[in-house]
Amino acid sequence: MSAEWTWRLLVLLAGFVALCFVIIELRTVVVPFAIALLGAAMLAPLVDWMNRYGVPRGIAVMVSMIGMIGAVAGVLSFVVEQTVDRFPELAAEFNAGIASVTDWLKHTPLPFAEEIRLSGENVKDFITEHSQTLTGSAIATATVLTEALTGLLLATFILIFLLYDGPRIWEFVTRIVPSPSRRRVRLAGIAGFRSLTGFVRATVAVAAVDAIGIGVGLGVLGVPLAIPLASLVFIGAFIPLVGAFVTGFVAVFIALVTKGIVTAAIVFGIIVVVMQVEGHILQPMLLGRAVAIHPLAVVLAITTGIVLAGISGGLLAVPIVAILNSAIRSLVAEDPVEFVEALPGPAKDTPIPVSEVPVAPAEPKS
Repeated sequence: MSAEWTWRLLVLLAGFVALCFVIIELRTVVVPFAIALLGAAMLAPLVDWMNRYGVPRGIAVMVSMIGMIGAVAGVLSFVVEQTVDRFPELAAEFNAGIASVTDWLKHTPLPFAEEIRLSGENVKDFITEHSQTLTGSAIATATVLTEALTGLLLATFILIFLLYDGPRIWEFVTRIVPSPSRRRVRLAGIAGFRSLTGFVRATVAVAAVDAIGIGVGLGVLGVPLAIPLASLVFIGAFIPLVGAFVTGFVAVFIALVTKGIVTAAIVFGIIVVVMQVEGHILQPMLLGRAVAIHPLAVVLAITTGIVLAGISGGLLAVPIVAILNSAIRSLVAEDPVEFVEALPGPAKDTPIPVSEVPVAPAEPKS
């Protein structure tokens, strides 16, 4: 018995390793597809809503896509413009802030104070000598982002077809499944997509609350680049548990070197309060038990994703786990239809309504 389970586990492990290898080798296709799937989870409810009220599906997809692209492009343009325009002023405030911190360190008995002071002076000298270079680098970074145009175009192309023809695509893909299991697999796909939809909605809402709360605090305290920093927190919040907290420390650092240690401490307090509201109120209320993932699974998924695929892996790890969590639970459920209908959100939010899942007739036995 032990030998049987051992070789079965080895076969499963080999299959998993092979799958990871294929995904990594095809990441230029897999990552755009995953991004498109996230976009479909976000926009499909809007497209379905417009379609139910008589708007042709093609027009609904076009309106949703134009709105999303316009919003993202507008926010990115504003953030980059604000950052580049204010960088020289921010460099001067950095110098003054670091000088203040190093002066304070000269009279403190803290251990390693001298090492910290020397590091601060090195940072100040670097910023003074390379302020123009850093400004140019910021512009160059914005230019380098355009090199991702191919991936974005592929993701956009995939997203259009997922929104317009997602049900039939899923039906076609599942034809490879034997007829007796086809309905259960299709329902598992619906369960996974519905969980992804709920996850994306909740994440966007949580990210917006994080960004608004921290952004307002930064604005009231007069911290430079409050809106770009709030946008950074919004993006970081898409990595649960750690994203917003890590990006929030960027705001704490900028507050420290521009406004002093008191303002930095207040900013840190604001971030802690916002994180507590997120963890104990927003996520349980918005996600619910059906799409909730244990914090240990979240941390392990993010770590694994970063190790395998860098930042993109960290961003996509938790949504993938959310899909697999609900899909596997649906596959093993005694009544998968009841399980899918119990997931949060109205039934019409799914790409294939549960009541309309096509089931191929069983093939006649020879």
